[in-house]
Amino acid sequence: MSGFNSADFEQTGRNLNRHFGRLTLAVVFSLPFAKTAPAEGVAETVRQWGLIGRWSLDCSLRPDADRGAVLAYEIARGDRVVLRRNFGDGIDESNVVGAKIAADGLLNLRVFIPSIGQAREYGLTMLPDGTLRAVYNRNRKGEYTIKDGKFTANGEPTPPQHRCK
Repeated sequence: MSGFNSADFEQTGRNLNRHFGRLTLAVVFSLPFAKTAPAEGVAETVRQWGLIGRWSLDCSLRPDADRGAVLAYEIARGDRVVLRRNFGDGIDESNVVGAKIAADGLLNLRVFIPSIGQAREYGLTMLPDGTLRAVYNRNRKGEYTIKDGKFTANGEPTPPQHRCK
């Protein structure tokens, strides 16, 4: 009768323990680097895509909650990416905590907005004329306010945002 005997199992156990020990050391030593990489990756991603700067529906108008806020994506100290929203009567600041460019060029952002206490996920597309449009905007539960480039409340397409000087 062929098969494994107890010595085979002991040897296999020792080999597995050795491999898991090495894996554990590799993970432990890579943790400090993993903590800093996402912030640098976010800044480089949004810079590469062309998002850094001020954006508005109409740059000639003063910021207004009804006629369009001015959105400013900036790289702050430590390569942190910040979104400042100016509504005319108030300004808030949020951290862009994730950014990824999809194969089709869509910029996917994850933003934590302290004023509402939640993270939002945005998808932005850059149009040939240099304007950008929101393709989606959802909370972490998957509830959309913008889906497929349209506001879920009324079905209207999202307007283009222009880069302000």
